[in-house]
Amino acid sequence: MEEVRLQKFLANQGVCSRRKAEEYITNGAVKVNGKVVTELGTKINPETDEIIFKGKKIEKQSNASKVYILLNKPIGYVTTTKDQFDRDTVLDLVKVKEKILPVGRLDMYTSGAIILTNDGDFIYRVTHPKYEIEKTYNATVKGIVTNEDISKLENGVKIEDYISGKAKVRILKIDKEKDISRIEITIHEGKNREVRKMCNAIGKKVLALHRSKIENIGVKDLKLGEWRYLTQKEVDALIQTNRK
Repeated sequence: MEEVRLQKFLANQGVCSRRKAEEYITNGAVKVNGKVVTELGTKINPETDEIIFKGKKIEKQSNASKVYILLNKPIGYVTTTKDQFDRDTVLDLVKVKEKILPVGRLDMYTSGAIILTNDGDFIYRVTHPKYEIEKTYNATVKGIVTNEDISKLENGVKIEDYISGKAKVRILKIDKEKDISRIEITIHEGKNREVRKMCNAIGKKVLALHRSKIENIGVKDLKLGEWRYLTQKEVDALIQTNRK
């Protein structure tokens, strides 16, 4: 069998994302044939080499066992495989025999679309900023959003030490009596809590946040906590997306 990079092998076996695998390798958490490997360029033969991750042998999975799942995540669940504070995770909602990982993250207090899979290449394609996979959010905020606010969000706002990328933004509802607004924001970067921070940057605190779509794959037909398998057409469309 053709040799592959060690971090790619770990990701393809559902151990973790490729970027996380790079961290584990450089930190000395991976052994190849009994020796700790810390170089990211290391290639291995999945058929003949023994890969040990944190003391456990990683068995090669066949391509036929790849699964792709869309979950409508409720509030209160974290998007990790195991939580250090023993909080409920998305894996408590999706029970399958395969070892799956969340594709990207939604914070504990954000609901909506999250994909889970055991395909490391797919995770890389969907999460890496260079492929510009769009994520669409519905945000309910305190205050009345103006056209000037929309323009700022669309062109980028100052967040900590960076400027947010260009976004697509539209107003869904304004309730002057309750002093709240509901807006739709589509971004492709998805840094940590970025949508919340974008809204804070225009002086609007987020009261509720829901990710409605990843590209054109939405969760409106799934109740909170429900999941379904992605179709092959949906998987192919996500893999082929590249706006650059």
